[in-house]
Amino acid sequence: MSSLSAVISGTGMSVPARVVTNHDLERMVDTSDEWITARTGIKERRIAGRDEGVSEHGARAARFALEAAAVPPEDVDLVILATVTPDMPIPASSCVIQDQLGCRRAWAFDMQAGCSGFIYAQSVAKQFLLSGRARHVLVIGAELLSKYLDWSDRGTCVIFADGAGATLMSQGTLPRGVLASAMHADGSMADYICMPGGGSKQPPTADTVRDHLHFIKMRGNETFKIAVRSLEEVSREVLASAGLAPDDVDWFIPHQANRRIIDAVGERLGIPAERSYVNIDRFGNTSAASIPIALDEAVRSGRVASGDRILMAAFGAGLTWAASVVRW
Repeated sequence: MSSLSAVISGTGMSVPARVVTNHDLERMVDTSDEWITARTGIKERRIAGRDEGVSEHGARAARFALEAAAVPPEDVDLVILATVTPDMPIPASSCVIQDQLGCRRAWAFDMQAGCSGFIYAQSVAKQFLLSGRARHVLVIGAELLSKYLDWSDRGTCVIFADGAGATLMSQGTLPRGVLASAMHADGSMADYICMPGGGSKQPPTADTVRDHLHFIKMRGNETFKIAVRSLEEVSREVLASAGLAPDDVDWFIPHQANRRIIDAVGERLGIPAERSYVNIDRFGNTSAASIPIALDEAVRSGRVASGDRILMAAFGAGLTWAASVVRW
């Protein structure tokens, strides 16, 4: 049996400089710090400026990941960007990032799987690495969700935020690396989290703008219930595939969707709160960027040690849900 594996050799993150607190939102929409904190766990979030694009934050996060791994851009074989908020519909923002980084040998593509996008992309990268088709793959999760928010809708504008996280995945050897991955989707619930306008079905017109179809819509209560159950199930599935139990998890790094969801899933799995990495209070929900941002913070702060077993799990638009187990 081959001992080849797909390891995370470097991490990085990038967030906008502007901080928007719950008290700032109190002046913009009918809400309060107490209401937001109690329902989401969020206290503040980063919001991009008008001229900022997802590619610049994705490239900056990726640059930090390359520096951490001590791998030059020209050695990268593939760039995968997980995002639902590209710079523009055409071309893929991953190609823009490839150029900004100077990854001249790399091919590139975007992947859209909502908040589960980073884990989806990680699994795809693993296949290229294990097949020998690539030696180094940049996996980036980057979102500027504030660009698609209705700032009068307190059900969404208090939750979503902006940022990017990246990992460089490289060929390595067991026992390090991605031990197992699991991914699922159910399009029958596509309207639970969606942005109706702007695509080929309802292209931009004066009517779609007037009807607010270019903003994120979410059925929060229904999504919450499905998210908790699905995250528990996919976490147990991927742990079983890796031959592990919840007690074997050193760090649980979930998608930072909602503090109540994170706590509920951790309790169901029996993972103590002190082994769950949570930063939603400072960054909000950054969709596909949330797990790699949290991972970079955990690694750079020294919390993650060699040999640690990390469980990552996400749930998002599609609906999609996914999990992976990584040995550091």
